[in-house]
Amino acid sequence: MITAHCSLDLLGSVAALCVCDLSPAQCDVNCCCDPDCSSVDFSVFSACSVPVVTGDSQFCSQKAVIYSLNFTANPPQRVFKLVDQINPSIFCIHITNYKPALSFINPEVPDENNFDTLMKTSDGFTLNAESDISFTTKLDIPTTAKYKYGVPLQTSDSFLRFPSSLTSSLCTDNNPAAFLVNQAVRCTRKINLEQCEEIEALSMAFYSSPEILRAPDSRTKVPITVQSVIIQSLNKTLTRREDTDVLQPALVNAGHFHLCMNVVLEVKYSLTYTDRGEVTKADLSFLLGTVSSVVVPLQQKFEIYFLQENTKPVPLSGNPGYVVGLPLAAGFQPHKTGALPCRLVAQKVKNLLWGQGFPDYVAPFGNSQAQDVLDWVPIHFITQSFNRKHSVLQDSCQLPGALVIEVKWTKYGSLLNPQAKIVNVTANLISSSFPEANSGNERTILISTAVTFVDVSAPAEAGFRAPPAINARLPFNFFFPFV
Repeated sequence: MITAHCSLDLLGSVAALCVCDLSPAQCDVNCCCDPDCSSVDFSVFSACSVPVVTGDSQFCSQKAVIYSLNFTANPPQRVFKLVDQINPSIFCIHITNYKPALSFINPEVPDENNFDTLMKTSDGFTLNAESDISFTTKLDIPTTAKYKYGVPLQTSDSFLRFPSSLTSSLCTDNNPAAFLVNQAVRCTRKINLEQCEEIEALSMAFYSSPEILRAPDSRTKVPITVQSVIIQSLNKTLTRREDTDVLQPALVNAGHFHLCMNVVLEVKYSLTYTDRGEVTKADLSFLLGTVSSVVVPLQQKFEIYFLQENTKPVPLSGNPGYVVGLPLAAGFQPHKTGALPCRLVAQKVKNLLWGQGFPDYVAPFGNSQAQDVLDWVPIHFITQSFNRKHSVLQDSCQLPGALVIEVKWTKYGSLLNPQAKIVNVTANLISSSFPEANSGNERTILISTAVTFVDVSAPAEAGFRAPPAINARLPFNFFFPFV
């Protein structure tokens, strides 16, 4: 039996837990685990509101603290004892080597200060950076009939190359792609702009020409299919090509500057596999761009993801809170009618602003499930119209000019580990009145879209109990016989 005058620190972290301690720097009534309470406070306690405090219930054996009051002592004292509780569940945790895994972890966003530290702790293959050594002399070819986790993917001549950075930020092309290991890396490549047509790593064929073996040492080959090619201009605008033909880098002279077109900036592999450890499909997406002498050295991004056959994976944007930089999870329901009282040009502009399948709901958390419809946040649609001066109503048309999306989010959960939660989304379509142009005349209409994220988190405030109020009434004849 341990009495109240003993130090709570000697009992470990369980004794430091107190769920009824709601008032900072004040004693809460009947809260026996409140460290702010003294013997004087115990004299007015009736019982312990929380008699038992336990640790993590997932463990097979967990520490628990039992609180009680000794009213026979003068002054009354708090009594507590430390006991071991046994979890009868067969799925309990016997021991854990990584305690942070039992709670949510705040994701660490890479920046210029912690980039080098994250690079040192990242997983990868420790291979020699020399490119003249054959792959077959470095890696042992697996002899199993199926791919296992972490086994390099074989091609018809060696292994599927997945460029990555090893000891520095420079790209190394000798890194093999591993089975079921999703990766997304960025690396820098030093190039001579005048020789860009001769550098294999800048060409689409370098990534799309290999053929992956369906299984290790198999004779069945899976070709890599190019699904999409997006062209990025010098001003960062994106254009998707209708065809998926393989383009070669081309050096162009633009006055005093040299430009290299059709350079690979981003590569994204999407591999489909079966539960038997076989690769059945390989898709590839490219982002090509134009490189000038200003952006040398060149930064490239490479991604590879594995999808199981006959499944429809849903990408998450956090678990559960949103992660900075990941897209908002949203959904939509089919529209019952598409009739709108507007001209054809207004309808086309509106479709351009809304895009294809504009969502009706937004997930509050990054890992929200689609079946929990009531938990999703509905998008509030607002339409505003502004009439220009000197415009005639009969000869004018209301055309949408801007789409403004406002996302309000808050910090949800514990103050020690808050999670990002979306609470409100508003889509505001702003229209203006434009006079109709005569036949043969052209008018340029500028349209824009904007999205803003507003933090509506309320600041944490200390809660204090209301002071006691005296509810006393005088007798009806208190002033008799004077009144």
